[in-house]
Amino acid sequence: MKKMFLFTFLVLGTSLLQAHAETPVAPEVSPPGDIPDNQTFVSFSSPAGFTIKVPEGWARKEDGTTVTFSDKYNHVTLQQGDTVQPIDEAFAKTSLVPDLQKSGRAVSDVAIKTATFKSGSTVVLTYDSNSEPNAVTNKQLREENETLYFVKNGKRVAVTLSAPKGADNVDQWLFMANSFRWK
Repeated sequence: MKKMFLFTFLVLGTSLLQAHAETPVAPEVSPPGDIPDNQTFVSFSSPAGFTIKVPEGWARKEDGTTVTFSDKYNHVTLQQGDTVQPIDEAFAKTSLVPDLQKSGRAVSDVAIKTATFKSGSTVVLTYDSNSEPNAVTNKQLREENETLYFVKNGKRVAVTLSAPKGADNVDQWLFMANSFRWK
């Protein structure tokens, strides 16, 4: 019995050490997470000097220079910081994407583009990733994400919009992106 326990412990211990890379979670067949077409939006004004409209009633969490609004499986994350480097597609390819792939959860299908919104032109990363594990069930979902990098006078705000893969939030995400304004 002791030999079997020791063998099991060694095998499990070894496999846990080898399981360092996270694999992508399969997308849901009927994904939850569509933001309703009749969703009401309210203005969020940051002391960092910008405003953006976010869905009314979503939970708000602040952690240093990051503010996240969430409801069920949807998230809007606003990460504020400084930048001396202009953020263009070349910088995104050489710096932002590798950082995202290192720090994200099973990040894949990354695309880089420049898009124009009401506040101006910005670099947008679109990609898939795993969600954070649910605190109770430990379940993860496959998510689709867009991160928009708004830059002005050495200030940067990364706006990340996340939802379960396959959710239909195109209009709502476009509305939020177009509502971003520097003060």
